[in-house]
Amino acid sequence: MRVLEGLKVLDFAWSFAGPMVGRTLADFGATVVRVESAKRADFARYFGPFPNGKRDTEQSATFENCNAGKLGLALDLSREEARPVAREFATWADVVIESFSPGQMARFGLDYETLRALNPGIIMLSTSLMGQTGPYANIAGFGSVGAAFSGFQVLAGKPGELPIGPFSAYTDCVAPRFSLFMLLAALDHRRRTGQGTLIDIAQTESGIQFLAPQIAHYCESGQIAEALGNRDLAFAPHGVFPAQGEHRWVAIVARNDAEWTRLAALLGQPYLAQDSRFATLAARKANEDALEAIIADWTRRQHEDDIERDLQAQGIPAHVVASPADFVSDPQLLARGQFIRLPHPSMGETVVESARYRLSDTPACYDRSAPAIGRDNDYVLRELLGYPPERISALKEAGALT
Repeated sequence: MRVLEGLKVLDFAWSFAGPMVGRTLADFGATVVRVESAKRADFARYFGPFPNGKRDTEQSATFENCNAGKLGLALDLSREEARPVAREFATWADVVIESFSPGQMARFGLDYETLRALNPGIIMLSTSLMGQTGPYANIAGFGSVGAAFSGFQVLAGKPGELPIGPFSAYTDCVAPRFSLFMLLAALDHRRRTGQGTLIDIAQTESGIQFLAPQIAHYCESGQIAEALGNRDLAFAPHGVFPAQGEHRWVAIVARNDAEWTRLAALLGQPYLAQDSRFATLAARKANEDALEAIIADWTRRQHEDDIERDLQAQGIPAHVVASPADFVSDPQLLARGQFIRLPHPSMGETVVESARYRLSDTPACYDRSAPAIGRDNDYVLRELLGYPPERISALKEAGALT
């Protein structure tokens, strides 16, 4: 038996931040019904990547990764006929997940107060960019906007240059981790008290948590953190250096003078450890351009695997900067089952990432690929809600199941 078997989840979320929560619940046994309409398909379906580069909203690797394991229900909530179905599902569900703009669930008649009246133990997880309340609540956007609001955008880039921001929709990747443990806490609270919960996750606030050192430093000193590129205030060298070949790189850091001494010896220039420009951390920071030029002159003449092996053998942190090809062939990831292959109706097979958590007694399982829109309509309505065939047919004729 999987640890979340028996948990019933109604998932209205889309893009990344909400769907990844439902995906994790499904991995560990929850029955997750993914509600979506072809009239306004999940934005993640357009992200790709797609097989052979040909856009197909039913073959998006991003959507697959966020929604594997779920059942698919097509429900057009813009139609009045569809909304009673959603409310009946809320009486079936233990958990409702949504990531619409604040206020949209109320306009559908599916806000927490309405659903709680139908199901007092319901837990609703609402995840949005800025949260459900406050002057910025109605600001719409994705994780790149969240990264700007939370302070990351200005910190990612080279000193003195335009900020480039962190890779991808940063807060979309961070917020699900907060959402998940809050949701598990709410389930435990309901187990003990019988009470449901409304959880309001602001993606921007989730991102801010990871800037606690910079915020604390500002509060103490008044100094505002700035972009450092690949450098670090506490270490030198600390950076990414070119290796032999095109677009090959190695990340290297010397955490103290002893590691710098061993690195200088590997460079074939042991005397650099006593050079007044580099003998101490303060000196190395003051002469960082020259230091990095010396290291880069050596690394670009070496194979990246040799650099990694030789430095690690000396206790110096170093690792090849992985390309996508490196990632999918990494022996560590392969040994831990990072990539899951699932049957897919149009692709033959799809590949998704495994669960982010490894539980020894109740491991994750992977039952099905992400749903095409409406893939499981008949099963979900018939088996989970007990609808007779004539009611399902009436909903189809009314255009509610699109």
